[in-house]
Amino acid sequence: MFYARLSELQRIRAFVEGFCGEAGIGRDHCLRINVVLEELFVNTVRHGHRGDCDAPVWMSVAADDLGVGVTYEDTAPAFNPYARLSTGSTGIGVEMRKIGGLGVLLTRELAASRDYAYVFGRNRIRLSLRR
Repeated sequence: MFYARLSELQRIRAFVEGFCGEAGIGRDHCLRINVVLEELFVNTVRHGHRGDCDAPVWMSVAADDLGVGVTYEDTAPAFNPYARLSTGSTGIGVEMRKIGGLGVLLTRELAASRDYAYVFGRNRIRLSLRR
């Protein structure tokens, strides 16, 4: 469990690196996991809670032969970050996109599958990242 404070990013990186070391996950894949969790976390703090606070954020990761499963939960107001993403081309230039949303797009592109639910007062995002 982490607090919704940007100062927790260092602890999150250490958590991911520790998991990757124990699970034998290579550096490139470990960096992808870290980017995904960082993007979700920063969005929770900045947009969900509107700044640093003591609200809890839960992250769990599990590895199997096919890849890594990530579960991310927070207590920010209900929000499905994947609901409004276009399924069309991602080739639009950065200058043509509205401000924001690029981090969510990045997490979508890095994950082989994803789902969102609002359960028991928590946003729950589950992602599958292939090895």
